[in-house]
Amino acid sequence: MDRVDITLTLNLPQDLVDEAKSAGLLTDEQIERWLTDELDRQRKLDRLFGKLDRLAALEPPLTEDEINAEIEAYRQEKRQRKLDNAE
Repeated sequence: MDRVDITLTLNLPQDLVDEAKSAGLLTDEQIERWLTDELDRQRKLDRLFGKLDRLAALEPPLTEDEINAEIEAYRQEKRQRKLDNAE
């Protein structure tokens, strides 16, 4: 993946900046990790809401047990993806 230099200007309290620097939070690596994590979180939310929209459109409406089964299937899929990524 190509890397691009960008410059961000933030207006933050000095105490916060000092503490963040001391904790190693104002590094390229940490900010990249935050952005990557946030984009991943947003994609997961988009997938979840897409699935919820499809569930809502089903006819006849799902029973509570069917909804719970779908939620459990989603959670299992999420756990499996996490295990696959850890390998």
